[in-house]
Amino acid sequence: MIIAEEIGFPVMVRAGFALGGQGSGIARDRAALEHIVNGALAFAPQVLIEQYLHHFKEVEYEVVRDAFDNCITVCNMENMDPLGIHTGESVVIAPSQTLTNSEYHMLRSASVAIVRSLGIVGECNVQYALNPETSQYSVIEVNARLSRSSALASKATGYPLAYVAAKLALGYALTELTNQVTGVTRACFEPSLDYVVVKIPRWDLDKFKGVDETIGTGMKSVGEVMGIGRTFEEAYQKAIRMLDLDFEGATSEKVFANSGNIVDDVIKKYLYTPTPKRMFVLPLAMRHGYSLEKIHEVTGIDLWFLQRIKHIVNLEEGLQRDPALAADRLRTIKQAGISDKRIGELIGKTGLEVRAIRKEAGVVPFVFQIDTLGAEFPSETNYLYTTYNGQHNDVTPIGESGVVVIGSGPYRIGSSVEFDWTSVSTVQALHKYRKRSIIINCNPETVSTDYDISDRLYFDELTFERIADICEFEASKGVIVSVGGQTPNNRARALQKYGFRLLGTDANDIDRAEDRNKFSALLDSLDIHQPAWNSFTDLSALTSFAERVGFPVLVRPSYVLSGSAMNICYNQQELEQYVREAAAVSPEHPVTVSKFMRQVKEIELDAVAQHGEVKAFVISEHIENAGVHSGDATIVLPPRRSIARPQPVSSRWDARWPEP
Repeated sequence: MIIAEEIGFPVMVRAGFALGGQGSGIARDRAALEHIVNGALAFAPQVLIEQYLHHFKEVEYEVVRDAFDNCITVCNMENMDPLGIHTGESVVIAPSQTLTNSEYHMLRSASVAIVRSLGIVGECNVQYALNPETSQYSVIEVNARLSRSSALASKATGYPLAYVAAKLALGYALTELTNQVTGVTRACFEPSLDYVVVKIPRWDLDKFKGVDETIGTGMKSVGEVMGIGRTFEEAYQKAIRMLDLDFEGATSEKVFANSGNIVDDVIKKYLYTPTPKRMFVLPLAMRHGYSLEKIHEVTGIDLWFLQRIKHIVNLEEGLQRDPALAADRLRTIKQAGISDKRIGELIGKTGLEVRAIRKEAGVVPFVFQIDTLGAEFPSETNYLYTTYNGQHNDVTPIGESGVVVIGSGPYRIGSSVEFDWTSVSTVQALHKYRKRSIIINCNPETVSTDYDISDRLYFDELTFERIADICEFEASKGVIVSVGGQTPNNRARALQKYGFRLLGTDANDIDRAEDRNKFSALLDSLDIHQPAWNSFTDLSALTSFAERVGFPVLVRPSYVLSGSAMNICYNQQELEQYVREAAAVSPEHPVTVSKFMRQVKEIELDAVAQHGEVKAFVISEHIENAGVHSGDATIVLPPRRSIARPQPVSSRWDARWPEP
């Protein structure tokens, strides 16, 4: 308390030896300080009390030093959000876009001096608070190790930080190590970026009822994505679509669908309070009369970023006034990262119609390499991204020897490293059979996006538009959608319908498994027992069904991950509420409702099938009764009780559902 009184409230409280900002917070008075400190000291041995630097910029440098005092900065990054939002919760841009040349070199020199004075050998992360008015800075944190930001910096630059840090720990010098990405330069070359990278966190706060969605000094996000483009607008909008939340770009308003109809109330709520929705309220406020200066005053976001977002807003408003899509205008729109689907929404066309117009006009993306050196030295790399801000391709198509593997996208509740493991295992199998692998993924935290895993890595969106662009360019043998989790599976029908060859299960058979209505009907046709069920578009019929079979009933949407909007309903009120939620999650498919079986065991069978015949299988048993999602359940393998091979079911399944 004495320290805080001397510094003056508000103060920043940081828990020592903590990860992800755990236990940290901004204390604006004595009561808040006591609450935060007591919470932090419950698990940490110390706390730091610091001056709170309101609306200062947060800037990071990744530094590498060897035992011979050779020292380089690999990457610098800046948060779009001001100090007070944990860097893991913030939109992060690399390289920095708003620093002056003198500010950049001032902080770089300070970073090198800090790392040398600490005697660090390997990699180090230095974080600063920078006064945007005076250029004065304060060091706020030093991580003498590889950190979350290090993984982002490594993927952003293509510089293999973990590999280099391991070699330096063994006593090698930076001048001895070859840059594994370029193959022609030494590790002592500082990366040079001729593109922009934007990292956006992925939150799943909607999974938790009553959760406080405010973001601040502690982390709540569960994953992140990284968009790459030649302009901020292009990279920013790519990253938003990479979140896989059905947002078509910076101006999407779907996130406010359940926030009420009074726009001014929505703006005030989400502009003044930092939440995962703040990035979407910025263009909403711009369209409703808020000046950029006012938004800057409220949020602390630099005017440069706000001007770039306003540029997107202006382009879209111009398109609404005049929907003509001449080639030059269409190219300008695409260079700002606006998707075909979003263009279609603005002018009353489908995304496929816009795609056809765009291709006929010769407006297609180009494939560029990430070579860590900004094309200053000749190099051949397999680390790629697409952009409309170019006039050539850095590579030639692989052709028939290539196989596209669609990755899993950002980590989220229900989809984590397991799907990255399956993607990488698939790539290894392709190598074994002398096929060239082409991975498409957008998650900087994964092994599949390491430069040395696949023959080609596209760090790009997992939208239909981008996958189709890459598949058309590469002209590969086919696409594998079955190893990256739910996101690739959801692209299967559109890709096959457009003419791309799916390797493995046919899209129609995937649909029969994913569509709850079709799957339940298939079980009935095979005479395989299941709880009473039906699909509904009429509430009165749904009510009659629930009354007939009796509550509780289970509401099941189609094409969802981790049980999204799947709920057990114990009364009519819950049934009506959850059916509305399920219909919103998967609007293209009818909601399936079935009788929920109480006090029954849940058994899982995982199998490998060829030509509809099960070749290998594993049976596991949930300790909890049915009703607990398998991702939350405790599972034992082999099962506790003896379970015979389900041969009768397998035989009937094989006869009606041939599987490659």
